[in-house]
Amino acid sequence: MIEAGSLIRSLSGRHAARNFHSFVINEIGRAIVSGEFPVGSVLASDAVMMETYGVSRTVLREAVKTLEAKGLVEARPKVGTRVSPKSRWNFFDSQVLAWHFHAPPDRRFYENLFEVRAALELPAVTGAARHRTAEHVRLMKYWLHQAATSGDSIEQFGLACLEVHSLIAESSQNTLLRGVVGVVELLLAVALTRNSSTVSAYCEASVAGLEKVILAIEAGNVEDARAHLSTCLQLDHERILEGV
Repeated sequence: MIEAGSLIRSLSGRHAARNFHSFVINEIGRAIVSGEFPVGSVLASDAVMMETYGVSRTVLREAVKTLEAKGLVEARPKVGTRVSPKSRWNFFDSQVLAWHFHAPPDRRFYENLFEVRAALELPAVTGAARHRTAEHVRLMKYWLHQAATSGDSIEQFGLACLEVHSLIAESSQNTLLRGVVGVVELLLAVALTRNSSTVSAYCEASVAGLEKVILAIEAGNVEDARAHLSTCLQLDHERILEGV
């Protein structure tokens, strides 16, 4: 599991401090999700990977266990470590989702992400309009202001918007709906790195849309909150899928 916001922070080249264990997990995980290590292929021997990544056998095996828990690989005696079919991958794992940022664009996968996002975030915004507190609304407005004043920093903008979406999920009082945060972060990262010449206009439109969502939540207006959030989703959908 990785901290929410780690993917967006990496857009500016700033990565969280890492140890050998997390380094190996990220290197192998990204290679699997990007197709460098195809489904069904057997990873190199322990000796080769220990030399490749400069780690001990213990670190390597712990990393493989973590990847196995995420459903990406299956380790078998006398066979080796084989990349599992995608049907076994845990796509709700935030790290597995983040690795897809480095994979070739896949329209069908993006469409699936938007379906899942709508299925989780629309009920979340419904719950937020019904159960929000004054503190939830204050924090949403604070982070929206941070997004609006982020200037040219897509990292600051993305992190602030992610906080708004996290607060929507949190204020719904349904902890399971927080599962949408990883999906939102991946889609935000993709949207913010699409077509740099239009990113400013996209950010302005996003802030305007989220402001309407927050005001509807504050007023307890469920229908308006859902309608304005749907408009935000459509904005992201059009930006990400354009030309894919």
